[in-house]
Amino acid sequence: MSYLPAEWHKQSLIQLTWPHKDTDWACMLEEVNTCFLKIAYEVLKRQNLLIVAPDPDSIRNSIDNYGADIQKLITSKINTNDTWARDHGFITLLQNDGTPLLLDFCFNGWGMKFAANKDNLINWNLYQSNLLKGSYTNCRNFILEGGSIESDGKGTMLTTSTCLLAPNRNDVMTREDIELYLKERFNLQQVLWLDHGFLAGDDTDSHIDTLARLCPDNTIVYVQCTDSADEHYDELSKMEEQLKTFRTLENTPYRLLPLPMPTAIYDEEGERLPATYANFLIMNDAILYPTYNQPDNDQKAAQILAQAFPEKDIVGIDCCPLIKQHGSLHCVTMQYPESVKNSKH
Repeated sequence: MSYLPAEWHKQSLIQLTWPHKDTDWACMLEEVNTCFLKIAYEVLKRQNLLIVAPDPDSIRNSIDNYGADIQKLITSKINTNDTWARDHGFITLLQNDGTPLLLDFCFNGWGMKFAANKDNLINWNLYQSNLLKGSYTNCRNFILEGGSIESDGKGTMLTTSTCLLAPNRNDVMTREDIELYLKERFNLQQVLWLDHGFLAGDDTDSHIDTLARLCPDNTIVYVQCTDSADEHYDELSKMEEQLKTFRTLENTPYRLLPLPMPTAIYDEEGERLPATYANFLIMNDAILYPTYNQPDNDQKAAQILAQAFPEKDIVGIDCCPLIKQHGSLHCVTMQYPESVKNSKH
């Protein structure tokens, strides 16, 4: 029997897929590199980091020059389209004896919106490199992105209907078909479907990790909009009301902790960008969370995350560069649970 561990399960490493000149980041490469260096620095202070890139040696040098501890750094030379490791990375199950199962789902650029031919091969290339331990499991007949699902490690999955039922993903399947597939694939007892909530400028069809996150002790942190003039107000209010109806497997309501809504940020064309504090990364001893040069909101978000994770350091990283390409901190990272790292590397 296997299960999908919660993100706060003990981890062996974090993956970053690094930006380069042939990605959409080309016009702002230096700016986004600085953001990635900050993330890498904070990860390497605490645990192993795997970097996937076409030219990993130069990145290793950059990280070393930045002052990070490269003793825990692992690199793999692989051609890539983009940087969203959360969505093209392995989703890892653990068997009861701790043996990992590396699930390789099809990634098609969030419903064929963007090229993903190289990113869709990253997992197979990583597996061939012997950097990871575990049984390779081919799930490429199903399209699934890591940012679209949340697990509590105890048999409950949280997801959004707008993403999993979006066009060009698994069109031939109904909601009931998809729920049955998820329950069988991940050995779940329940799937909680959020039917409301969105962020303007989001390319993912409302990934759950932009809106609401499962946390320890039957807690959900979620984005709350209190400004009735904001375009998100109605949908996020409906999302909040639906979250109140959700029940744990023990039939108790969840403890709900609201995150602030960042003040609206726009790109040069005037399009609103999908800034969200829900897009944080849970690590063994820390929470890395996105900040947006909004001191009051940034601090409020840190306080809420400290309530959800009282034992962990809460570390903010300026993610204004990341949202210019419509993602944030959780989107560019993927954690692997304990025993996945090959001890030979």
